[in-house]
This record gives sequence, structure tokens and C-alpha cells, in this order.
Amino acid sequence: MAASGARFSTSFARRVVTDSCRGLFFLSVFLSFTSSIFLSLYIAYTSKLQIHPALTRVYVNPLLEYSRINPQTTVRAASHQNLNTSSVVSQVPTEVVGNRGNISIGVEIPSSPPSVSRGDLDRQLPERIVQVSSTGGNDKNGDVFHDRSLFMEEYKEMKRSLKIYAYPHKKNDPFANVLLPVESEPGGNYASESYFKKALFKSRFLTDDPSEADLFYLPFSIAGLRHDKRVGVGGIQSFIRNYIRNISLSYPYWNRSGGADHFYVSCHSVGRSAMEKAVEVKLNAIQVVCSSSYFLAGYVSHKDASIPQIWPRKGKPPTRLPSERKTLAFYAGAMNSRVREFLVKVWENDSEISVHHTRLKTPYSEALLGSKYCIHAKGFEVNTARIADALYYGCVPVVLADHYDLPYADILNWNSFSVVVSTIDIPMLKKILQEISYNEYLRLQSNVMRVQQHFQWHHLPVDFDAFHMVMYELWLRRSHVRTVLQC
Repeated sequence: MAASGARFSTSFARRVVTDSCRGLFFLSVFLSFTSSIFLSLYIAYTSKLQIHPALTRVYVNPLLEYSRINPQTTVRAASHQNLNTSSVVSQVPTEVVGNRGNISIGVEIPSSPPSVSRGDLDRQLPERIVQVSSTGGNDKNGDVFHDRSLFMEEYKEMKRSLKIYAYPHKKNDPFANVLLPVESEPGGNYASESYFKKALFKSRFLTDDPSEADLFYLPFSIAGLRHDKRVGVGGIQSFIRNYIRNISLSYPYWNRSGGADHFYVSCHSVGRSAMEKAVEVKLNAIQVVCSSSYFLAGYVSHKDASIPQIWPRKGKPPTRLPSERKTLAFYAGAMNSRVREFLVKVWENDSEISVHHTRLKTPYSEALLGSKYCIHAKGFEVNTARIADALYYGCVPVVLADHYDLPYADILNWNSFSVVVSTIDIPMLKKILQEISYNEYLRLQSNVMRVQQHFQWHHLPVDFDAFHMVMYELWLRRSHVRTVLQC
């Protein structure tokens, strides 16, 4: 009887231990599952691109705003060698500018600013904006950078040490037209792809020694392949697959990292599906693309990077006083998405929001210059050149493209110079824009002027232009790649 009781006790104890272990296991699974859900919801809620419009307002520090527009504000410039005074290069510290001239810029803020009328603001704002360093003052959330000091420090180090190895091809290569930089000046909607390649091949970032390279550049052009009659849209996927196979057999660099330290650049919309037969490129390599939608499986935010779609324009950007911009918001373009159709349907008869379902017969530039806000509505893809168009003409972008990983999102504080609105809030668009105070609008517009330089391509790269901003995005990912390879 005692033995039976002992066996029962032992059996019971084992069951208790087993059930406890099972309970702890299922409890841990449950807690992990709920934690994952909570984390996902938190990330989605706090995402820069999905913040509700009501939460994206930019607070204006009256004292800081006055310091930028008051006639008593002093701006000191010791030298302007090769410096366009309307450029925002004056933002950067002297040690970063390098051979572009020694610049010393400061602002004196009076202790008690007098009242300033709206007319005074308008008359004095433009020339003051472009000359005063946009440090953001004490209003850190109003700065155009997430962390200006960190960016400046790392930008300097990037220019000093970043090295890129581009797989070499000769001019007599059968596909030299898609593998080498174009000789002509790039143009059109997809020019960013060609401009980047031309700039890289002229820059000091390029190295002939692969052993010192941080990253490896896959130089094929998606736009070039699309227009090549031997390839076309239907043959791009096979071309990419064969190209990766060839470099993996001819060089050791792809195989040693699985492509994690490789990148390619594409701005054409067909680039979204170009890697379907080379999945390792999509999953491992850094994709620097215009169609940067984190809603799609092919784009991985923070591994991949968004490059701005820019229609090239030469010369100094035109300016227009804020008080002379009479239209509240403007949009014109083809009806190639439900978002655009919905936008036009809701606002086509409005007197303050000017939307058009076709291209304008009058100058497009005049409409942009005459509007306070310029609407970016997605077409076939989340990206169009309209954001860069708006910035070039000093118009505050209104972004209506959901799931758009905006260009330089790791660097720039988009809430400081744009208005991000969910597409479901299109019927509320007028109310949202009208609720932005005049001072807030001035702040947004002044920051538009400050970020213009980051959305421009040049025949020869210029500090802080589109090329260098993309290179900085690659610099950030290079650090991640090294961490992954070490693990």
C-alpha cells in the first residue's frame, strides 16, 4: 500500500511538473505573441508616414520665427566663393563645406520682439530664409533634420572613407548602354537613376580596389533595359538573373555575403518586379529605388532606400512671396490611380483647391508658384516627380501616398516641411490645410526652401545634393551590412 502510494505520489509529481512546464511554455508563447502584436501596433501608430494629419502640425516658436524675419536680424558671411546665396549650403558648418569657401553665419535674437504684421512677414521672409542657418534654434522638432549634429558628423566621415566598387565593363561590352553611364545629359521622369550613376563614376567614392570597398554597385539600368529592344520589359528579369549568376561565378564578392553588401539603383516603375527571377537580390541586396512602398513584399524598409524621383531642371529655382501664392492647394495629372480619381472627384469644383484630371494647358510652373500647397497623389506607384517639383518651386508638398517610404526618411524630418495626409482623409483635405495657421505655413515654406538643395542633381556632384544624400543613405546601410556579416 505504501509502495502504491509512493508510485502515485511520484506519478502525480511528474504530471504536475509536466503540466507546469507545458503551462509555462504556452504562457511564454502567448506573451510573445501578444508582445509582437503590441509592438507592431506601436510601430504602425508611431510611423512617420501614418501619423494622423492632426498630429503632424509644426509648432512655431514666435521668438525663433521673429529672429528669421526681423530686419534687425544680422547675417554675417565672410566669404561666398562659388556659393549661390539662394542656396542652403549656408546651413552647413565650415569644416564640412571644404573647398566651397569659408562661411560664418550667425543670428542675433532680440530679447523682446515687437509685433510684426503679416505683410511685414511676407516682404522680409524669402531673403532672410535663404541666408539664415536653419539650425532650428531651440525648437528641435522644427529642424529639417532628425538629428543635425549627428548627420553633419557622419556626413563628414562618409565623404572621407566610404568606398564603392562598381563591377567593371568596357565600352565594347554588348550591353554597355545599360551598364555604363550615359554620355548625354539625363532627362525625364526617371533621370535620377542615370544621374546617380554618372555622379558616382565621377566621384571619389569609386575605387578600383575591391578589397577596400564597403559596398559593391550593380550598374545595370532598369530604364535602359526597358528601352533596349533586345531585352524590353519582358526580358528584364532574365537579364538580372543571368547578370547575378555571371558576377557570382567571376568574382568572389557576391558569394561571400550573399549579396548583402551589394546595391543597385532604379527609378523606373518596372523595377518593382525586375528581381522576380533573382530573389536573392530582392531579399539580400540594398535596393535604392524610387517606388519605395513598404506595403509591398519586394521592398524592405531600412534595408532598402528611397531615392527621390526628380525631373531635372537647370538654373536657380524661382521664388514667389508667400502672400502672392493665392491658391490653397494644386494638383494636375493623369487619372491612373483610384487615389487621383477620388481626389479630383471630391475637389474638382472647389474655388480654393485647384485639381485637374489632365495636364495643364497653361504653364505648370506658374500653377506651382501660385499655390501654397502642392498635392502629391500616387499614380501607378507611390512615387512621382511631384514632390521634387513642389520643392523646386517653393510649394509645401501634401503627400497623399500611403505606405510611401519617403526619400531620405532616415535623415530628414518630413513633418517640418510637408503635410502627410492619409488617402482616406481626402474629403477632409481643405479643413486640414485651413487649420494650419499662417505662421505654421511660413515655417513649412521656409523649410521647403532649406531642403531644396537635397532634391537637385548636378552635372558635377555638389555637397548635400541628391547624390550625396543617397550616398549617406548607403553609408548608414553599410554599417548594418558589416554587423550582419560579423554575426
